[in-house]
Amino acid sequence: QVQLVESGGGLVQAGGSLRLSCAASGRAFSSYTMGWFRQAPGKEREFVAAISWSGRDTYYADSMKGRFTISRDNAKNTVYLQMSSLKPEDTAVYYCAGRTGVRLINSETEYNFWGQGTQVTVSS
Repeated sequence: QVQLVESGGGLVQAGGSLRLSCAASGRAFSSYTMGWFRQAPGKEREFVAAISWSGRDTYYADSMKGRFTISRDNAKNTVYLQMSSLKPEDTAVYYCAGRTGVRLINSETEYNFWGQGTQVTVSS
């Protein structure tokens, strides 16, 4: 059983930056495709970004391109989400997720493991 624990959320002003981290338990982390999702109040959870097991390939939701960067450090069993130029509409709970398949997928139903989420609040 893989456990994912997110950290790094908080309150930031519009235009600011945050880096989220997701630490994974288990030795198989380097074989998982990892992703970030978010859920704003009253809205459905949406895809943010995904990264291949090697870190070589990434995939972003269109609205995040150029502002968010996903990366991973397999030696540390950690995946990151660097967020910049944050907007109030980026306010949400951000979730880390993993899947055993190799494809970069934007559908949450394809992910096998989930963290508990970390709150990001962007003030105007």
